[in-house]
Parts: sequence; structure tokens; C-alpha cells
Amino acid sequence: MKNLNFSPLKKLEIILGGEHQSFATDVLDRAGVKGYTIINNLSGKGSHGFHEGHLMFNEDDVLIMIIAAVPEERVKPILEGLSPFYNEHSGVVFISDIQVTRLVKFSD
Repeated sequence: MKNLNFSPLKKLEIILGGEHQSFATDVLDRAGVKGYTIINNLSGKGSHGFHEGHLMFNEDDVLIMIIAAVPEERVKPILEGLSPFYNEHSGVVFISDIQVTRLVKFSD
């Protein structure tokens, strides 16, 4: 691939209970995020101990991760939308610097 142009964005990795998926995706949609990826059935260890990533009763009973690549100016509004949720529920948001090709897929 010749002449690749890279553009800086922020990657958000939002981890929360599956029953709260629609809340988080609504925050992203209202912030103007063009797309995101949802990964179900996460396993891992955190402050609440080890969490097994298998379906217990339904998809709402598992941890999920929502991954979104956004321009830096959208990070603060998204975090402000998620902040009240994380005051009451477990989960975390990871933010990292990334570079993408095809910036048109991620911005207006």
C-alpha cells in the first residue's frame, strides 16, 4: 500500500456489564461517534475479583467492551456522559492515542 496517510485519533475501550450496553451506545451516538465495535463475553480480573466470560443466563449477564475511535474533541463529552454511570456501577474506560488510515470513516 503506497502513500498511506495516518491521522491521529483517540481509542476508547469502554468496559461495562452487558445489561448497560444500550446506555453506553446511546452516549456514543449522542456524541456523534460514527461507529463502534462491541465485544461480548469478556473474562478478566479487577477490583471485584475474577469475572468469567461465559453466558450465564443471557447476554446481559456478561461483561462487554465497546471500542470506538474518535477525534480528541469528542472524548470529554463522552466521558462526561459516562461519568455518572461509573459513579454507580463497575467498569472502566481506557483511552489511548492511535493513528488510522481512512479518516473519513471516523469523522464528519
